[in-house]
Amino acid sequence: MAQSTTQIQITKVSESRINEVDWVNLPFGKVFSDHMLVMDYNNNEWSQPIITQFQNLSLTPATSVLHYGQTVFEGMKAYRNKKGEVSIFRAEENAKRFNQSAKRMCMPTIPTDLFVTYIKELVALDKNWIPTEEGHSLYIRPFMIATDPYVGIRPSASYKFMIFTCPVGKYYSEAVRVKIETEYTRAAHGGTGFAKAGGNYAASLYPAKIAQEQGYQQLIWTDAQEHKYIEEAGTMNVVFHIGNKIITPKSSDTILDGITRKSVMEIAKDWEYETEERKISVEEVITAIKNNELKEAFGAGTAATIAPIKTINYKGVDYDIPAGKSDLFSTKVLNYLNQYKLGKVEDKFNWILKF
Repeated sequence: MAQSTTQIQITKVSESRINEVDWVNLPFGKVFSDHMLVMDYNNNEWSQPIITQFQNLSLTPATSVLHYGQTVFEGMKAYRNKKGEVSIFRAEENAKRFNQSAKRMCMPTIPTDLFVTYIKELVALDKNWIPTEEGHSLYIRPFMIATDPYVGIRPSASYKFMIFTCPVGKYYSEAVRVKIETEYTRAAHGGTGFAKAGGNYAASLYPAKIAQEQGYQQLIWTDAQEHKYIEEAGTMNVVFHIGNKIITPKSSDTILDGITRKSVMEIAKDWEYETEERKISVEEVITAIKNNELKEAFGAGTAATIAPIKTINYKGVDYDIPAGKSDLFSTKVLNYLNQYKLGKVEDKFNWILKF
């Protein structure tokens, strides 16, 4: 394990920009808090992390990441609970997944406890940026890039790890329309589909753009070999409620091990639903819709938390399904997760980091 330190050098901004924020009309991912954390990796060890003013980076045009895409990231959220404490949801799981992504991309790892400490220190410094509007939160973006000034295909020897935060509103304001993708591929076996690597998202942009032009907010990706099995949506995992079962595709090397999805399945088990994590064919989903056995479908991810799906398009046909009703599992689990993160219900799963 490369050397890391808990000691953080902190330089606070002289004047905060917080009064410039329109808290009522808060976009997602466009407003940034005062500070950021930076830590560099050279000579097989991490430097002392620093927290400084949020600012632009200065990079040589030959910086490795710009040419060969060696970059990974995570997404998390911070909230303020009913006691005024800061609450972060399942931070250790994000730290573990960050390191899994880093290993796959041939990048150095960061000890889980230190990763969480760095998150905590940065958020504590900018805790006044946590929104109080319902459905809003402070989005946390840890990421790492390759920084060698070298034009050549090999793993970089130097890296920059950073964390910044941004107050955000809702990712989706209503139930979404999705299209099952049967031509383009997001990930193949043996690839990087399970990692939160930048290239995965870049490759998905063009087919997602086509779908958006057709009136769909997201794609549901299928397997690369046959386009027969459901994998995940563009910004979230996907979950189906068929009959009395809560079903989701099993995580694999082509499917991101979603932390929200994982949490939803644990809650479903606790609520005594029958759950299955397995292969789900497109045919099974469409047949369930036609037979009125599909009670609901929804996305699960950090950005949206729970995104009800109201329409599924497959081979040019729109299938409308129930979405957003108060008696649906997705509505109940969304309300529960929101209350859980705000400390309004017991932390029975020990998922909350609070300070």
